[in-house]
Amino acid sequence: MSDAPVWTALRNVIARAEPQLLALSEAEAGLRPAPEQWSRKEIVGHLIDSASNNHQRFVRARFQIDLVFAGYEQDDWVAAQRYRERPWRELVELWRAFNAHIAHVMETTPEELRLRATTAHNFERIAWSTVLAGEPATLDFFMRDYVGHLRHHLRQAGVE
Repeated sequence: MSDAPVWTALRNVIARAEPQLLALSEAEAGLRPAPEQWSRKEIVGHLIDSASNNHQRFVRARFQIDLVFAGYEQDDWVAAQRYRERPWRELVELWRAFNAHIAHVMETTPEELRLRATTAHNFERIAWSTVLAGEPATLDFFMRDYVGHLRHHLRQAGVE
């Protein structure tokens, strides 16, 4: 990822990925490449779940000293919500709108909060690019990690 502010990076990902996602047909979006692999609908559904969980984490970070947050069972969440049954355009729009709001949350988070280092985190368990327990980390790292995770899954879906 570039040295651009994390919210700019997120907005750029949204702008590049949305038209590519919308260019996929309903059938293409629902097709699983293999029985044990997610369809594009399920990948975008997972990214919506990630947005939901990380939005809360980014907001909660304003009101707590540590960066310890609850995890979630991603496969169970995707299965429970049956994303393959949802209209593709609706999933893409929800993904776009939620991430546009997260970019706003990132941008309005005070710099001193984003850059404050702490060893009190659980990024060894919940981050995509983990940080060892006891090693210093920042909310800015975690926000950038979120964008990296999002880009990873978009590449799996064949976009971005």
